[in-house]
Amino acid sequence: MKSLANIFKYIIAILGFLPLQFALAQGKVWSVEKANTWYAAHQWLAGANYIPATAINQLEMWQADSFDPTTIDKELGWAEKIGFNTMRVFLHNLAWQEDPAGFINRVDRFLTIASRHKIEPIFVFFDDCWNKEPKTGKQPAPKTGVHNSGWMQDPGQAASSDPAQFPRLEKYVKAVLTHFAHDKRILLWDLYNEPGNSGKKDSSLPLLQKVFEWARAVDPDQPVSAGIWAWDFEKLNAFQSLNSDIITYHNYEESSLHKRVIELLKTHGKPLICTEYMARTRNSRFSNIMPLLKKEQVGAINWGFVSGKTNTIYAWDTPMPDGAQPVEWFHDIFFPDGTPYRQDEVNLIRKLTR
Repeated sequence: MKSLANIFKYIIAILGFLPLQFALAQGKVWSVEKANTWYAAHQWLAGANYIPATAINQLEMWQADSFDPTTIDKELGWAEKIGFNTMRVFLHNLAWQEDPAGFINRVDRFLTIASRHKIEPIFVFFDDCWNKEPKTGKQPAPKTGVHNSGWMQDPGQAASSDPAQFPRLEKYVKAVLTHFAHDKRILLWDLYNEPGNSGKKDSSLPLLQKVFEWARAVDPDQPVSAGIWAWDFEKLNAFQSLNSDIITYHNYEESSLHKRVIELLKTHGKPLICTEYMARTRNSRFSNIMPLLKKEQVGAINWGFVSGKTNTIYAWDTPMPDGAQPVEWFHDIFFPDGTPYRQDEVNLIRKLTR
């Protein structure tokens, strides 16, 4: 939480002091009743943001030459054993553009593996985080000791604010949504991860509005959402809140501040899913946050699962050029061989997911 002033700005925005254009897709937004009925049909949602240890980014995960179903099957087996029932997974438009039919087949294969492990994924379309210019083909090697050194924005800069790019992005979103619109193996569509990040701010609003418009045109059975993550992004937050079927959000703060966010977001009357939390060195931990989320009946999806090429055991702003193990891991639960980083955390997760 940056300040109470930003929370008050958020409340004012939601109460309607922003232009009505920020609710442009609201006509088909799920009602409070429909959203709560959907949520009640599921067990308490718990999982992680997932990419296999063998992939540095979304393109390496989904391109034909590097798609790794063997590792995915093994790692989702570990997720099943600790009681996880969902995983948040990032797609990428360039992987679809390069090979539309193959991309759809690989997503379907992923869903088959996930279903075998009793996991219903959340799929993410666009993303404003990290490297600005994604390219298909062989992906870069990890930079030693650098958090998410090879993660790619989607669609990238300046594509995310270029209306000339929107028609091809529309084809991608609608093609994927249409193919999987009635697939019961999918939990939810997360349309845009952290819009406005990487200094983009309100320049991401047009694409955010468009992706909701495209999703509403397809009208999938699954809910759609885009998570709130920065309290001072008033216009983006208002649009995301008013147009999401289920309220999703990110929070990497300690428990008392996180609880305040939950109390605020519950005023929407809709179910809440925290789609990013758990940064140990910032005191957002399994031990203090996951029990809070279960008590409040908020879905709990932490960042990071298996330590791998993304290097997310290292903190966002604390690179370790020698590649040494940090004193405390920032994210992630397992070593690449499936050994827990902390057995007490795994024991707690199992206890809470029973």
